[in-house]
Amino acid sequence: MKESFKSGFVTLIGRPNVGKSTLMNQLIGMKIAITSSKPQTTRNRIQTVYTGEKGQIIFLDTPGIHKAKNKLGEYMVTVAERTLNEVDVILWLVEPTTFIGAGERHIAEQLSKTNTPVVLVINKIDTVKKEEILTFIDAYKDICKFEDIVPVSAINGENTDELLDTIFKHLPEGPMYYDEDTITDQPERQIVAELIREKALRRLDDEIPHGIAVAIDSMKTRQHGRIVDIDATIVCERDSHKGIIIGKQGSMLKAIGTDARIEIENLLDIKVNLKIWVKVKKDWRDSDFLMKNYGYNKKEI
Repeated sequence: MKESFKSGFVTLIGRPNVGKSTLMNQLIGMKIAITSSKPQTTRNRIQTVYTGEKGQIIFLDTPGIHKAKNKLGEYMVTVAERTLNEVDVILWLVEPTTFIGAGERHIAEQLSKTNTPVVLVINKIDTVKKEEILTFIDAYKDICKFEDIVPVSAINGENTDELLDTIFKHLPEGPMYYDEDTITDQPERQIVAELIREKALRRLDDEIPHGIAVAIDSMKTRQHGRIVDIDATIVCERDSHKGIIIGKQGSMLKAIGTDARIEIENLLDIKVNLKIWVKVKKDWRDSDFLMKNYGYNKKEI
């Protein structure tokens, strides 16, 4: 007898940099969420869809849960915590360690208030010895009520099939919400903006990236349909940042643009002519209007 089709919503939570976006990209098999070793990479809930023989999983990749410092930070925390009660399964990603810090305890506290099944995912097992994994499971197992604990390596895909099986175990029977070939509900412009931001994050110094946003000013496919022209603006908070983003004789901006163009061409499967400008908008992270302007959801601000 054929297994019944299951479907539902799954959120990935965890402190910044535990590999949530990398894991989602690995499970979906296509790059949607941007990845960077810098905190505050993911700012909006990114909805991606996995469709397989067993069913369909809609992943919500939320901003990291942390103590907020400004309006953007508050917005990110609100979005993340609200998601916990709206989904069918919560995946909590942690690093392989026996030390459980204040940040993880804060998340455990939030999870104790929800009735949603929680699966603990211990990521980055490629960085430790196999025999150590049991000690990490042991350290975490009593901090929260877990339905399952699954160790994985998001970067190389180890054990991610087992994770998918575990997710389906906890999902209800349900319809296919999206067509089989849907991978994300994010508008293309937003994914393109995020890809440019990722490349900037990767190349710039630590103090700048929190204060940048990317706006797509125009995105038009030429008449014969073989090239898309994209005009984008990187918005930063200080004049000194603008100089660093542009770089000596434009070298940094050129490098960011080249990196981004290659990724965007892979995503859209079309040749891309990308032009990027840099503008200073002081304190945009504390302005509701500007946050909305750069793609953050006003309803959740």
